[in-house]
Amino acid sequence: MKKNRIVITVVGKDKVGIIAGVANTLAECNANIIDISQTIMQEFFTMIMMVDISNCTVDFGTLKELLQERGNQLEVKITAQHEDVFHFMHRI
Repeated sequence: MKKNRIVITVVGKDKVGIIAGVANTLAECNANIIDISQTIMQEFFTMIMMVDISNCTVDFGTLKELLQERGNQLEVKITAQHEDVFHFMHRI
């Protein structure tokens, strides 16, 4: 597992601009989206992203805060965690 990758999840009521908003925040911090999956479940938007933060211009804590602020603007819940934490939390 690599410590330079994070998993971001986004959940909320579907509306225009969610993917763009999250992607713009990541781009502003030089974080690279390496995989993305999103779907609409009835009226709810769900997305999970794998993001490389090895060249990120801010620390992980600051990135999480920026994503949470963007989530508030978009009225969605955004969480970010290191890939290794995600794997440990979701082991069978």
